[in-house]
Amino acid sequence: MEGSEYIVEMKHITKRFPRIVANNDVSLSIKKGEIYALLGENGAGKSTIMSVLFGMYEPDEGEIYIRGEKVNITSPRQATKLGIGMVHQHFKLVSNYTVAENIILGSEPQNKLCGIIPHVDIKKANADIAALSEQYGLKVDPTSVISEVNVSTQQRVEILKMLYRDAEILIFDEPTAVLTPQEIEYLLEIIRGLRANGKTVIIITHKLEEIKAIADRCAILNHGRLIDVKDVKETSTSEMARLMVGREVSFTVDKTEAQPGGTVLKVENLTVCNELGLEAVKDVSFEIRSGEIFALAGVSGNGQNELADAIAGIKPVKKGRVLLNSRDITGMTIRERIEDGMAYIPEDRQKVGLVMGYSLKDNLAIKNYYNARFSNHKIIKEEAFEEHGDRLINAYDIRSSEGNKTIVRAMSGGNQQKAMIAREIDMNGKLIIFMQPTRGLDVGAISNVHKSIIAERDRGAAVLLISLELDEVMNCADTIGVIFDGRINKIAKASELSVNEVGEYMMGVSATGVSAKGGDAE
Repeated sequence: MEGSEYIVEMKHITKRFPRIVANNDVSLSIKKGEIYALLGENGAGKSTIMSVLFGMYEPDEGEIYIRGEKVNITSPRQATKLGIGMVHQHFKLVSNYTVAENIILGSEPQNKLCGIIPHVDIKKANADIAALSEQYGLKVDPTSVISEVNVSTQQRVEILKMLYRDAEILIFDEPTAVLTPQEIEYLLEIIRGLRANGKTVIIITHKLEEIKAIADRCAILNHGRLIDVKDVKETSTSEMARLMVGREVSFTVDKTEAQPGGTVLKVENLTVCNELGLEAVKDVSFEIRSGEIFALAGVSGNGQNELADAIAGIKPVKKGRVLLNSRDITGMTIRERIEDGMAYIPEDRQKVGLVMGYSLKDNLAIKNYYNARFSNHKIIKEEAFEEHGDRLINAYDIRSSEGNKTIVRAMSGGNQQKAMIAREIDMNGKLIIFMQPTRGLDVGAISNVHKSIIAERDRGAAVLLISLELDEVMNCADTIGVIFDGRINKIAKASELSVNEVGEYMMGVSATGVSAKGGDAE
């Protein structure tokens, strides 16, 4: 039979939403046992085409064949019966259930009490999941509660959900977007192991290095159309990037020498506790001048989140002070800090950065809706909201199905990120805190964000950039601080530090090989 070598064939798929064609006559053929990458900009249609395969959307046009047979997939349940599983970018787990309860939900093993009453056999489920996790190298404790485990463990739970249901075709939507570099490497090993066990893996991504490291073939989408399918080994990352965004993409950041002015942010002996009441930030001091990018490098979990949230007013300070333009703002409200000229792009866009049930235009104006620009005697000016939203949507290429009216929850993660960045930069703040600003963005959007960060510096803003991406730190920073175990153990000009030196400080070891305990800041 023609096409019999392919386990998945999607022929001429078109999917429309109001005001947008998400997939325009897309055809994909995926071989059994390969790792197949879907590459494209934010909003290129990658997640939509896979949501069609998983039964979350029905195509307006086109046909789907699984193992050579034509199918009509109308729901995720039906996709599961066909051996298709999907790990979504934003996990779909019940936070107060255990790992095992989440994995078996909807497919619970049952026995009968007294031979009559159906009863979920949780002991069997725990044993089955422990064996399954061992088989695939997916370390989980079946009895742990989801709310108490980290992001990478939650992702492993999502993978086990698929394997528990005997999925043969595994779809990963932006699987590394919320992981640290160490967790990413571990996940890639897991995916290689899945392929070795005969699974077919489809990865939705825009991270070119990961595609080169793991994928066999790569389909490139742009504005909903299939541009090309490439053999990964024979295609350079620069060629992939050019096809993805339709232009040449620079992987370096062009910037002139910084011209710093007076001190804008001063952090003095700051100590901040985490949710458990333990000190996550320990006696940290640094300052940032106008026209300067101070980048904080560190491995995830070393106090970066708590530090940024304390400066922004989200977390209380245990000890120390935060000064903005020589004014002590330590006890100020978040609104007072905003009005004093602070802008903040937090790490968690969904819980902290955006109101997911609000429209895009409302989210873009949510920090200054009460100003005369947007309201008159407490009456909202709808036209002003519309104009403001349209301007930022165009300036930052925020893609959504219904423009200003789109509910933010319905947007892709990358476009949610762009919306948050657009709002904060547009405020023209004296201090801008960027926490993981390019997480979930494609190479074209990353390049644009880096240009915006440099432009804010050149405008005279003080910029605090906190990133897990060492390349981003080295490319953008004028001054680098390295945080380890809640302490800043090195501060120096970016030009005076090598990548290896920063990496050593990030691991708690100085360039001389001595364990860094803090207090080495210069």
